[in-house]
Amino acid sequence: MVVPASVQLYLAFLGLIICERGVELYVSRRNARTALLAGGIESGRSAYAVMVVVHALFPLACAAEVVVLGRLFPGAFGFGALALALGAQALRWWAVATLGERWNTRVIVVPGTAPVTGGPYRFLRHPNYLAVIVEMLAVPLVHGAWITALVFSALNAALLAIRIPAEERALGQPYAAAFQGCSRFFPGGLHD
Repeated sequence: MVVPASVQLYLAFLGLIICERGVELYVSRRNARTALLAGGIESGRSAYAVMVVVHALFPLACAAEVVVLGRLFPGAFGFGALALALGAQALRWWAVATLGERWNTRVIVVPGTAPVTGGPYRFLRHPNYLAVIVEMLAVPLVHGAWITALVFSALNAALLAIRIPAEERALGQPYAAAFQGCSRFFPGGLHD
């Protein structure tokens, strides 16, 4: 069976995303260890295992739909989705860099630390989650995997509906005061 060049490139792109996730996990583990040693308190642990499974299955589902169902590259639409996916990665790493040692994939809060309000946090409360929302939609659509885009966007929405309130509760009053009137996902005053 001859694999079309667009599928080979898409699979390589997914491989890069998997590598990026590996780097994320390394940074997250290091930062979580630092936060816990500094007296950090973890919250929202119950949904974390499900989040890990969803994020691990995501690139595999993208690949499976394209290969098994023979999805064709959607031309200009695919390039647009690729631009969105790359933009999401840039936003994610801007958020990671801004939070520095505070960033990890778990909800760990060190008591007494002031909220971070610089970088993308000047514009919205959850830039990393916005990046994930865009990624779950755009990455599959790069090569026409619309079922994966729908399913994983819905799963991600369900996870975020649990995760974000748990995180905001854990961050407490200083966070609420610092971000009063700031939207979760939409810069420029649209409140969600």
